[in-house]
This record gives sequence, C-alpha cells and structure tokens, in this order.
Amino acid sequence: MNAGSAGSQDAESFDQLATMVAVVHPAGHCRRANSALEDALGVSRRVLERSNLLEWVVDPDALRHNLQRVADNAVATSRFEALLKRQPPGSSELPVHVIVSQLERAARGGGEPAERVLVEMIEVEQQTRSDREERALGLVQSHKELVRNLAHEIKNPLGGIRGAAQLLAMDLPSRELAEYTNVIIHEADRLQTLVDRLLAPHRQPQVVGDVNIHEICERVRSLILVEYPRGLAVVRDYDASIPEFRGDREQLLQALLNIVQNAAQALAERSPRLAEGSARIVLRTRVARQVTLGRQRWRLALELHVEDNGPGVPDDLRDRIFQPLVSGREGGTGLGLTLAQTFVQQHQGTIECASQPGQTIFKLSIPLP
Repeated sequence: MNAGSAGSQDAESFDQLATMVAVVHPAGHCRRANSALEDALGVSRRVLERSNLLEWVVDPDALRHNLQRVADNAVATSRFEALLKRQPPGSSELPVHVIVSQLERAARGGGEPAERVLVEMIEVEQQTRSDREERALGLVQSHKELVRNLAHEIKNPLGGIRGAAQLLAMDLPSRELAEYTNVIIHEADRLQTLVDRLLAPHRQPQVVGDVNIHEICERVRSLILVEYPRGLAVVRDYDASIPEFRGDREQLLQALLNIVQNAAQALAERSPRLAEGSARIVLRTRVARQVTLGRQRWRLALELHVEDNGPGVPDDLRDRIFQPLVSGREGGTGLGLTLAQTFVQQHQGTIECASQPGQTIFKLSIPLP
C-alpha cells in the first residue's frame, strides 16, 4: 500500500469518528478537523484549519490552559466542560465534554513540548442520548426474553383449557350452561391472539428488499384517513431526495402504522380537536448527516417524524411507553409501540419520543446507504 492510499484511508477513518475531533498546535492552531466538527460548528474544514480552535470556544481559558499542560507532559489527558460557538451568528451554543490528550510523547530529548495535541469533543446531548439508547436496547432485550418465556408458559395451558371447554360443552344438558363454556373458549381465543402477537416479531424472518419510505408513508396515510374520515388532517412534509434503502417493507409499514394509529387514537379519545376538525398529524421526512445510532456512526440517516397536536403522553407513561403491555388507552394491548421499536431496531435504527400538551413527536432514525 502506498503512502497516498494509506493517508486517504486515515482521513476516511478520521471522518467516520462519531465525536468531534481536531488535531491542534499547543497554542490552539487547528491542523486537522473531522467532518463531525465541521457539521457541529456549521463551517467548512478549510475555514477550521485556517483558524485557531480557541476562537470557537465561548470561554477559551480552560482549553488554552489544558492544551499547554498536555503538550508539556504535565498530564497525559485532561477533561472539562465547554461551550462551542456555531455558525451562522446567533446560533445556540453547543455544550460539549472536552478531552485533551497527547498525540505524541512530549518528553522527547530535553523535555521538548509536543507539537500536536488531540482534542476530542462529545456533545453533552449526544452522550445523554447514547446512554439512553443503550439503556433502551438493554431493556428491549430483557423484555424480549421475558415476553417470549411468558408467552410460551401461557400458550401451553391455553390449548388444554380450550379443549377441555369444548369437550365439556358437548356433554352439557342445556344451552344456558353452554354459554359458560362459550365464554371460556372465547377468552382462551382472545388470550391466544395476544400471545401470538407477543411472539410475532420473533417468529417472522425479515424479508429484505428496496424500500421507498414515502410509499410507506402514503400507504399509512391512506389507511388512517379511511379509519378517521372526518376531523383529522394527515399532512405530508417530505424530502423527495431521500433514496431507497434496503429493509423489510412490511415491518417498517407496521411500525409507522402503529405510531400513527397511536397518535390518531389519542386525538380521538383524549382531545376535542378531532370533533372540532382541527386534529392534525404531520409525516415529515428528512436526511440527517453524520448521525450516531446505537454507538455506531452513519454518514447519512433517514429521520421520519410523526407529529400530532394532541394532548401529549401522560407523565406517568412517558418513560414506559415502549415497554410491552403498557397502554394509556382503555382496552389497549400496549403492544403497538413495543412492536414498532422492535422493527425499527431490527433496521439498526432508533425511536425517540418528545411530548408536551399540544405536541407529541416520534422520531424514527434509520441508517441510509
């Protein structure tokens, strides 16, 4: 491998890093920056590499002090919190956790200071989000095992109960008594349906093909408007440049349908907006760049927002809405959002929810090629 190709691979790897990274002179002059730092600050790499990193920090004293300490080999690594300036002017400042590290040993002959220092910056919100995603993934796995084991334990005796009720019904002397066995059979069938729905995501293999997210959105929109023909507007806000990607169309259709149905049911049951004709659900698609999903960095990702103007998710359910059998609706099974999360995670994606009275947004993020 020649030096040029090796350098090109190093640059590509540098840009694949999920965190913002810069290689700087101890005085702060930027020698190299990755694409995550470009995106975060809203400026080009050329501008960054002609500037001093200190110029992009709201209070540069801590960064200046720690750069020199690391360069002088007083410490190998230093950590602190900072605020970054962003373009265009007037943009909100970005809270970050900064890690300053030695890129090369400072203690060369005679204790000469290092000429290059590595500065890594992690968005505080990104770190919080990553921790939340990791906890959610762990919970999903534990819930999956619990549900699967519980469903199997319920399934076996259900068949026996139903069979015994059928045999008993054949020997009963009157129709009135048969009503009791019909109740047993009906309830056993209802529980069997619930068990089958619990096990469905683990039984069906993915059928992977080319997926057009807007075709899925249009299908879901049509289904919802048939169910709620009056009082509900389902608004399109699509980015037509989003490419097709590989995935299981039926899984993604079911995931989106579950979320949109959940929003429509909340508008119908807990909000007067549907009766007033002002109920609204927005389907919004966008492309996000340099996105971290499940601690993996992706160059591009689809962001699909489902926004409604309903009453919001109740406070006591907000942290539990993706857990199985948790429902804010009387008669609900509490499986819709659980299945949606399972199907999206099978596409290496995530679902997030932000809710307040008058606005609830579910954001589905899925990597793009």
